[in-house]
Amino acid sequence: MGGHGAISIGLKHPDLFKSISAFAPICHPINSKWGQKALKNYLGSDTKTWEQYDSSLLLKTYNGPSRKILIDQGASDSFLSDGQLQPESLKSTGSVTVEVRTQPEYDHSYYFIATFIGDHFNFHAAALKQ
Repeated sequence: MGGHGAISIGLKHPDLFKSISAFAPICHPINSKWGQKALKNYLGSDTKTWEQYDSSLLLKTYNGPSRKILIDQGASDSFLSDGQLQPESLKSTGSVTVEVRTQPEYDHSYYFIATFIGDHFNFHAAALKQ
């Protein structure tokens, strides 16, 4: 599930989550080779059904309370450079603010997450205090 799952579940259930964050998620799976393979295996070949599980499309139709999404992305992530992740597809909307932080010299590794996980804890703690 990973980061994409966190974003899509958070957007589908705003009554359960006050904030959303992810590390290097696949942001637009309908437009990604990995995403297309996974969606087809899980949901069949009807691409209309896939739209219900694509974070970038869910964000465009989101009509819940104000939310913030924090995404950290390693600039040296090979999955980013080969077009699988597409964080640029997540755009802020009227009620959702998306912050994508590109971290220089980090890739898709444990050290990337270990370095920035504290920021994510603080991000969620601040949302819970509101």
